[in-house]
Amino acid sequence: QVQVVESGGGLVQAGGSLRLSCTASGLTFDDYTMGWFRQAPGDEREGISCISSDSGRTYYADSVKGRFTISRDNAKRTVYLQMNNLTPEDTAMYYCAAGDMTTIDLLGVMVGADFRYWGQGTQVTVSS
Repeated sequence: QVQVVESGGGLVQAGGSLRLSCTASGLTFDDYTMGWFRQAPGDEREGISCISSDSGRTYYADSVKGRFTISRDNAKRTVYLQMNNLTPEDTAMYYCAAGDMTTIDLLGVMVGADFRYWGQGTQVTVSS
């Protein structure tokens, strides 16, 4: 049984930082691209960052580029998202997922359909 579990969310003031973690079990972790999505109430889900199985490739949405950094530790079966200079617009539920980069390679955009296994999410709230 595959389990994807996020942690590290919370409440932070604007300009602050958080580091999200995601651990996956029940799958061959280093076979998968790992990604982070977010969804705010009333908004569509947004793919914000992903990292290839060997950490050789990364993707960032324009909305987080230069502020967020994704990394992974295959030995720990964990992917991280370091989020700096947070703004209230970053407030959302953040989801971790395991998948691939098919649509990124074709169209340059990260889509949920490329990700098979999902966590339950961790809430990030940024106060102004």
